[in-house]
Amino acid sequence: MPNSLHEQHRLLSLPELSFGPLRFLETVPWLALAAVMRLIASRGGPLALPAVGVACIAVVHAFFVATQRSIELAGGRTNVGALDFAEQIRLSFAIVWRIGILMFATSCTVLAAGCGSLAPLFMLGLDGMAFDQLTDPGKFWSAAIAALILLMIVDAECNDGAVSLFRAAKALARRSLWIGSAMVALGLVYIVLGWGQGYVRGAIWSFWQTSSSSQQIKNLIYFVFIFSFATLRLWVTLLILTYGLKQSYIRGASASGASSARP
Repeated sequence: MPNSLHEQHRLLSLPELSFGPLRFLETVPWLALAAVMRLIASRGGPLALPAVGVACIAVVHAFFVATQRSIELAGGRTNVGALDFAEQIRLSFAIVWRIGILMFATSCTVLAAGCGSLAPLFMLGLDGMAFDQLTDPGKFWSAAIAALILLMIVDAECNDGAVSLFRAAKALARRSLWIGSAMVALGLVYIVLGWGQGYVRGAIWSFWQTSSSSQQIKNLIYFVFIFSFATLRLWVTLLILTYGLKQSYIRGASASGASSARP
């Protein structure tokens, strides 16, 4: 995480925004790709595992692309968007495999502790940033994973593109009050979104059972349903976590100023 006054100013100063509402559309192709890959994976077969991998990379890359806009909306500046496409993909892949190891290790630990029914939930942390987790603990786990990824992206920018889960974890511990509060708030929002998504899912299922529309129309409606909630969930995730990150800088700067003013 940035420690110098220049780096703090870069994150907290007011930028000159561009692109208007179109900034929200930058994640569209990546979330659409993730939604398609999830549908392929749900059918099983030899393509299921590769499809899951591609879906994870697509979700993280959508998160990566949206990070700049979210920081700008919070009143900060970042050079994330200045990276070329190849560098963005490299960073996304670097984040995915590190988070993948964390999720696998956590899942194994939970399994060894005798909580076998909960273990699979910890392998869905990335997926839950854009798609609905089935359980409440899984939703909070996805919020924690999202916070780590945001901190990894910000940290990488300040370290010449070098991704480090360890440095992100240290930053999370150092800023635990505000980032932790944002994680809890995000977990609660995920629960509310899950309720709303479940209601809409039920309405679509009822439509499927009663409508005489073609199968193609039904499939399109279901895809739009999944994709729309994925887009909403991702942006809500980033806006909440970015706000928490900004507050951690503001409060940290205030505390440092008060400390230095003491005789």
